[in-house]
Amino acid sequence: MNFQEIKEQENKYILHTYGRVDAALVKGKNARAWDSEGKEYIDFTSGIGVNALGYCDPEWTEAVAAQAGKIQHMCNYYYCPENTALAEELSKASGMAKSFFCNSGAEANECAIKIARKYGEKRGAYHIITLKNSFHGRTLTTLAATGQDGFHQDFLPLTEGFLYADGDDLDSVKELMDSSVCAVLVETVQGEGGVVPIEKEYLQKLRKLCDERDVLLLVDEVQTGIGRTGNFFSFQGCEVTPDVVTAAKGVAGGLPMGVCLVSERLGDILGPGMQGSTFGGNPIASAGARVVVRRVSDPAFLKNVREKGAYLKERLEALPQVESVRGRGMMLGVKLKKGDAHEALVSCAKQGLLILTAKELVRFLPPLTITKEEMDEGLAIFSQVLNTL
Repeated sequence: MNFQEIKEQENKYILHTYGRVDAALVKGKNARAWDSEGKEYIDFTSGIGVNALGYCDPEWTEAVAAQAGKIQHMCNYYYCPENTALAEELSKASGMAKSFFCNSGAEANECAIKIARKYGEKRGAYHIITLKNSFHGRTLTTLAATGQDGFHQDFLPLTEGFLYADGDDLDSVKELMDSSVCAVLVETVQGEGGVVPIEKEYLQKLRKLCDERDVLLLVDEVQTGIGRTGNFFSFQGCEVTPDVVTAAKGVAGGLPMGVCLVSERLGDILGPGMQGSTFGGNPIASAGARVVVRRVSDPAFLKNVREKGAYLKERLEALPQVESVRGRGMMLGVKLKKGDAHEALVSCAKQGLLILTAKELVRFLPPLTITKEEMDEGLAIFSQVLNTL
């Protein structure tokens, strides 16, 4: 089918929940993609941080194809060797103890919320503090956890039990932390909130406060995890150890997977029947994830991510049309001196560059494997587009 036929088919048969750009991608290689008309793009999105190793990495592709030829799915009544091996590798890379596998970041956060509620149940504590401007998912409960009113409208009433603190004010958390609170849920960088880093010192003080009040610290690493900020998990670069950490997006390199990891003291908090996921720990997704975790957890790989992130930030800051750049590693938000971020997104796509937005900022989440040449090529397009806004 040509592009117009694809677009008409989408309009007729798919709910209109996405603001589409006029491109139908059909193949890719690392940070390059091609659409149904043969047009080539440099991709600075990696599927919103999902394709950690880029499009169709050979090792990842081989592992996924090989597993698809062995067994594609099994009931969770039975042991899955690919999944148990992945759990061990994640534990070693993260310093956490045990994992629950699911399909998405929202599901991973749902699991974290259930763990927090279970932890507080004996003393009647069920409130969870999150930060204003946060984003934790699109299910009714994770929408309630999200500290942005704009996501709440049209879906009320949401799940009760969430309190919202100012993100840059620890006193705001203290004021809310009474005996009814069982956990605090935070991102280390608020991605959908506009690529807003949470300061290392704030997180360290928050960890201490949670310890003093017997409150769990939950860290949402759905977007920041799996090497995105230059550490395997962003909390490791902040020198903070959470009680629970969630991940998704990049963990399986392009296949649906979410994971909720817990510390040693919470290793037995959930028993059989308390949580489940039909597709959680799927053998094919696990095989792909094992390649991602082994590659990304390599210190040399992470060093390279930090270096490329610093290079990309430096180049962006040097553009005369850019007011400021914020973020960590290869998770960057760009504030423009003039022009609209969404207008820039649409214009860039027309010129062969795929980018994202986050509120009023342009957002970059390129594949962790992007080359310097691919970055330079994409930045040249970006600069040209900014001149036209």
